[in-house]
Amino acid sequence: MLITLADYLARYDSGFLVFQYITLRTILAVLTALLISFLIGPAMIRRLSRYNIGQTVREDGPETHLVKSGTPTMGGALILVAVAVSALLWADLSNLYVWIVLLTTLTFGCVGLWDDYRKLVLQDTRGLPARKKYLWQSLLGFAAALALYLGASQPAETQLMVPFFKDFVIDLGPWFILLAYFVIVGTSNAVNLTDGLDGLAILPTVLVAGALGVFAYVAGHTQIASYLLIPHLPGVGELTVLCGALVGAGLGFLWFNAYPAQVFMGDVGALALGAALGTLAVAVRQEIALFIMGGVFVVETVSVMLQVASFKLTGRRIFRMAPLHHHFELKGWPEPRVIVRFWIITVILVLVGLASLKIR
Repeated sequence: MLITLADYLARYDSGFLVFQYITLRTILAVLTALLISFLIGPAMIRRLSRYNIGQTVREDGPETHLVKSGTPTMGGALILVAVAVSALLWADLSNLYVWIVLLTTLTFGCVGLWDDYRKLVLQDTRGLPARKKYLWQSLLGFAAALALYLGASQPAETQLMVPFFKDFVIDLGPWFILLAYFVIVGTSNAVNLTDGLDGLAILPTVLVAGALGVFAYVAGHTQIASYLLIPHLPGVGELTVLCGALVGAGLGFLWFNAYPAQVFMGDVGALALGAALGTLAVAVRQEIALFIMGGVFVVETVSVMLQVASFKLTGRRIFRMAPLHHHFELKGWPEPRVIVRFWIITVILVLVGLASLKIR
């Protein structure tokens, strides 16, 4: 929005051309989302508390979680507001990629909001039934995948790139839609499963979003993409601004979500953030890099799958409790130790993913 105003003002003062730079607008998007979070966060938390929209703690979970009962949740709405406002202000709204990622993020957030509303306001312990939730996720994920496929203007936009190999790409053709669908929906659910401890999901989300912003900027820049021997994807560089908005909003939320949390994000935040990461990874053609950098999300998801399969097949559990972070809690790790160690692992994995830009 503001880039259009800056273009107009540049007719009278060339200094406004500085807003053409993606790097500047990304920094401004980070700061804007962060400021919005700080300004409306306390009021939102008070409002959630006033309406008794509090977290329900599982009775079979770690005993240390009992004190979390009643902590305001649905705070993910704060993230979505900050991301949306910041992106609308600083991103180029004529860019198709921006709209696909932003609308996917917000619509997945609506699914999460519906689920949270049923559980916390209507006191329906089931929330949104799993089949209906997955149906809506599937419809939205398929729509995003189809939009990216139909919007592709060159072969590189539908090829699978393999990190650390400069010439190894796989032409997916229409199979791109299926891959994109699984990445978007799978990442949405993976982040949701990880969101079980104070700040556990949000900082890895921030780190991965920041790294995807680097991938977006590089792929969208003709000279840098050529130097690093990666395909140039016209227009995808604008997603750097959206990644900046995610980083700023995520850090702002972490201010209130850090241990001991004043607010939880709920499904409205977790489903939306996961969908955002998945859609971004598909758009910048870095699905495998997302798998590496989001290793914590992957392991948490796999731990649940293994636990369910093992119990159904043998009647025994592999872990004391799934997802994996609860297993370590029941082994005696204090919650902050689990959180920080998972953060450290994410930092390492993100660095490995970013190294794929140069090591090819």
